[in-house]
Amino acid sequence: MVNLVAAQKPLLHGLMKMAGVQPYTVNIEPGTLMSFWVPNKTIKKPKKGEKKTTINKEYLLDKPSKPVVVLVHGFAAEGIVTWQFQVGALSKNYSVYIPDLLFFGGSTTDQTDRSPTFQAHCLAKALAKLGIDNCVVVGFSYGGMVAFKLAELYPGLVRAIVVSGSILAMTDSISESNLSRLGFSSSTELLLPDSVKGLKALLSVAAHKKLWFPDRLHKDYLEVMFTNRKERAELLEGLVISNKDRTIPNFPQRIHLLWGENDQIFNVELAYNMKQQLGEKATFQGIEKGGHLVHLERPCVYNRRLKQFLASLHADISE
Repeated sequence: MVNLVAAQKPLLHGLMKMAGVQPYTVNIEPGTLMSFWVPNKTIKKPKKGEKKTTINKEYLLDKPSKPVVVLVHGFAAEGIVTWQFQVGALSKNYSVYIPDLLFFGGSTTDQTDRSPTFQAHCLAKALAKLGIDNCVVVGFSYGGMVAFKLAELYPGLVRAIVVSGSILAMTDSISESNLSRLGFSSSTELLLPDSVKGLKALLSVAAHKKLWFPDRLHKDYLEVMFTNRKERAELLEGLVISNKDRTIPNFPQRIHLLWGENDQIFNVELAYNMKQQLGEKATFQGIEKGGHLVHLERPCVYNRRLKQFLASLHADISE
């Protein structure tokens, strides 16, 4: 029987290419590969007689031609699925890059480190190989924690960050209180469902409005999007840190918190508290009738607010 989600992938990929991006794989180091969607204009075909790379059928140009925006996905889907409604809105004025974090999409590693810090190091190395030396990073949920870590470790690379539905770090107290409030026994039960019932439960807390899909589609989504289950369970274990190990970095970058006001997973109160902890560099905007998946539920409003923030960064340089 045909997997409906897998069957729709070529259509989505075709639409994304029309919107201005196409797939490319970065060989970070032996044993570690990271899949990306990169701007069409940064890729050129090999000239006649030139040797092709072993991973990609094309060569990559050295530098993007526009300001770079890197979109970092959450835990329940790979990059292009997460950000499908943002690519077209941004690609006219920005060079848009969408990575698949390790163990999502085609990204993989033979290293054993499962921390957000390792994800951030690999992402930084990949961006360097793509010719990117300065960017704005937009992170959602799990990707937001990676974005914060990337900004902390590579302040020269990350000019600013936009974060939705995420926190600086998942402490054991936040993890326990969130899971208890949502009625889940573990992060794996919440974020790594293995049944239609479990996926429905995740969607019920992630979306503001109740979403209905036939069970067949839920089953197909589980098969396609929840691969590498052992490694992803390890990623969840590597996410949680002790309260005593938690620190608030002194970020030099501007930080914009763009939030669904009805986010049940990381509620607005957490966002407000984080804004206070981050200080004057941080700003907050809430989006009404938007849940944890605000960028998918209310993409027009989300994109407008995101572009306003990005434009304000350009204005800062001009002054």
